[in-house]
Amino acid sequence: MPHPRAYLALCTHTHLFPGARCRLQDVPHPEAFATTPEPIDVHLRFSDGTATAAELRTDAPTGPVLTVDAHTTAAGTPLPDSTWTVKGFTAEEAEVELTIGAPIPT
Repeated sequence: MPHPRAYLALCTHTHLFPGARCRLQDVPHPEAFATTPEPIDVHLRFSDGTATAAELRTDAPTGPVLTVDAHTTAAGTPLPDSTWTVKGFTAEEAEVELTIGAPIPT
C-alpha cells in the first residue's frame, strides 16, 4: 500500500551495494525513526543525478528492507528491481542515514 509521501534519500554513490549509505531527508523525529523505523515510500537520488522510487519495509523476516524500482544510471547501465537489507539506521541531526546490507535474491 503506498504511503502518502515519498521521502527524499540522497545516496553517496551511483548505485546500491553492501555498505552504501543513503540519507533520508525531512523524516519527522529522526532519533525515534532511527530507533524504530516505520514503513515509508522513498525517492532515491544517486550521486550521478539519477533517481528512482523505493519503499522501506519493516515487516520482512530479514528485518528492514529497501525495495528499489528498476532504473538506469547516468552512464547508461540498466539496474533491475532489487531488494536490499538495511543493516543500520543512524540519526544525523535532521536526517536518518541508512546503511545498506546484503541484497535479497529474487
